[in-house]
Amino acid sequence: MDVSQYLEIFIDETKEHLESLNNQLLILEKEPENEETVNEIFRAAHSLKGMAGTMGYKRMQRLTHDMENVFSEVRSGKMKINANIVDIVFQCLDALEAYLTNIMEFQDEGTEDNEPIIARLNAVLKGGADATVSDLEGGSKEQKTAALQETAKEDGAGGKNYKTVKLKDFELHAAKEAVNAGMKFYGITVSVDENCILKSARAFLVFKNLEPHGEIICSVPSAQDIEDEKFDFDFSLFVISKEPYEEIYNAIMGVSEIKGAVGEELSLAEETDQGTVSEEKKEEKPVAEETKTQAAQVQTPEKPANLKQTPPNNAANGNSGKPVVNRSVRVDIEKLDVLMNLVSELIIAKNGIVSVSDGNSGAVSQNLREQVEYLESITTNLHESVMKVRMVPIESVVSRFPRMIRDLSKKLNKKMELFMSGEDTELDRTVIDEIGDPLMHILRNSADHGLESAQVRRERGKPEVGSIFLDAYQDGNNVVIEVRDDGNGIDVEQVKRKAVEKGALTQEQVDNLDDKGAIDLLFRPSFSTAEKITDVSGRGVGLDVVRTKIEGLGGDIEVKTELGAGSTFIIRLPLTLAIIQSLMVILGDEKYAIPLSTIQTLEDVSINEIKYVSGKEVIHLRGKVIPLIRLNEVLDVESSSQSESLIVVIIQKGEKLAGLVVDELIGQQEIVIKSLGKYLNSNKLISGATILGDGEVALILDPGTLF
Repeated sequence: MDVSQYLEIFIDETKEHLESLNNQLLILEKEPENEETVNEIFRAAHSLKGMAGTMGYKRMQRLTHDMENVFSEVRSGKMKINANIVDIVFQCLDALEAYLTNIMEFQDEGTEDNEPIIARLNAVLKGGADATVSDLEGGSKEQKTAALQETAKEDGAGGKNYKTVKLKDFELHAAKEAVNAGMKFYGITVSVDENCILKSARAFLVFKNLEPHGEIICSVPSAQDIEDEKFDFDFSLFVISKEPYEEIYNAIMGVSEIKGAVGEELSLAEETDQGTVSEEKKEEKPVAEETKTQAAQVQTPEKPANLKQTPPNNAANGNSGKPVVNRSVRVDIEKLDVLMNLVSELIIAKNGIVSVSDGNSGAVSQNLREQVEYLESITTNLHESVMKVRMVPIESVVSRFPRMIRDLSKKLNKKMELFMSGEDTELDRTVIDEIGDPLMHILRNSADHGLESAQVRRERGKPEVGSIFLDAYQDGNNVVIEVRDDGNGIDVEQVKRKAVEKGALTQEQVDNLDDKGAIDLLFRPSFSTAEKITDVSGRGVGLDVVRTKIEGLGGDIEVKTELGAGSTFIIRLPLTLAIIQSLMVILGDEKYAIPLSTIQTLEDVSINEIKYVSGKEVIHLRGKVIPLIRLNEVLDVESSSQSESLIVVIIQKGEKLAGLVVDELIGQQEIVIKSLGKYLNSNKLISGATILGDGEVALILDPGTLF
């Protein structure tokens, strides 16, 4: 069986388990007595071990096996969770992530054995929660195994179903020949963990592990049925071998997610009337639940018994119910991209039909319009459905940040805590894949630059533990992510001084800068206010990358700060990068699209209502002074409007408002964003283009760049 076909499933499942382990460990660090969390960690480690074993990643399997053993002791009450154990397990997670990275890149886990981590885990197992590696010295391997055997339980064994099997004549003959030649004949029932995935793969590995030790003359169900997963959670084997049962048992139990095996040596009677087999039990191993121990406990011999001549009764094994159907499907993102492109083309075609129908009249046109309206409804619903499939909770990105803040707290010797909200807010998968690094940069800056030391915080009357907040929420067609802290805030005057020292600006230029202009300096390449460079920050390669990435996603970033009180970084991102609702407008002879997500209202303003502030046009609207921007001047287009009033599109970015003056309004339209490539990359106001129903091309404006 080729397990490489399961690689993609393995990678996805491993990511989920590692994410779960990270989250649960953070909870356990605060709540060491939380039994539910201990059980969750144990189950995740157990699943990871089984998956790694199935795929043949022995190093990964060994590490998770030792993790599982530690939490088995915790579950049984023989060990208490403390900071030492949490630190060791976090090191395990880092090692597992390194294995996963190698597997994703090379389909191989690499050659790193992580012996120091394994030594620490074994030290904890031997000496308790506070043990160190030195505690491993003394005590033989046999003593350690014996200690584990004491914890073995007999509640994991399945039934001795091999006793219900009637062997065929040729199978009995082969067994007799082997016994007469001095070999041993074993009957064994193997139980697979009920929570395992790919149980046929587990069975395949059992067969493979037994090959060097002997020959399997019969399996029930058949090998083909086992490969097709036509069995419950146990199967029976009849093996001839020169080796003792101990070796056979160990070979079987060397496969992950095998819950246990019950078997014995069988002796064949000299006279068999109907092919029955009498047994003389030499030794027997119960199934010791692998999730609780890796050692077997030998039972006392039983009296010989005969194998019954009745077929296996699978219903008696307790798995007669229907399997639970998984209602989710993993889909390659490239397939969703293709689907989205097809929906985009469908919308363009729909817009063309709408354009044609608007030019017709009469009874036929009425019928056509009804069909077009129906088509519009279908395409809109189809677009929304495809978008929902592509949407991913932002939790998949932010779940790693609590661990990062925990590590930074220790590295920087600062007390800090991260509070998150809105993790279920959804974003397009394309955006999710790109937003992780920018958020990480901002959080690291908050931890290093923003939060003060415990001593300074005490002097300022603040709690010793600094707070960092990450909040995500949907705002119209945008998702807003805010990162704020209760630290020192940005010292604008210090930023200005650094700008002069580095030669970025002259003193005269700095004197004319307002606070916003000074903060914008932080987003320049190689600009940093840090007095010394650390491995956390200070190299000036953070915020410029942040802004570039966010703007590349069609979003923007805004900073608010108050010296001594803290800073807030506000990131706005579009829900989708492919299809948007827009307002179509006319400037001169050209048509332009303005995203509806940026528009607050439409106003008809008389020329007499225009006022001037510092030589710039403004209007007074509902108690607010709003600057006017004449788009024809910005875009160098000749205006065709001769009216005494202006059509003004009020746009909003955060708390800022502006009025865009246009010549005419066409109306709302669903448009498909097409990239312009490198043709107009010098003008940030133009974010793309779209194809209209009549085949004409209209440019899409990004009003956020006008602020």
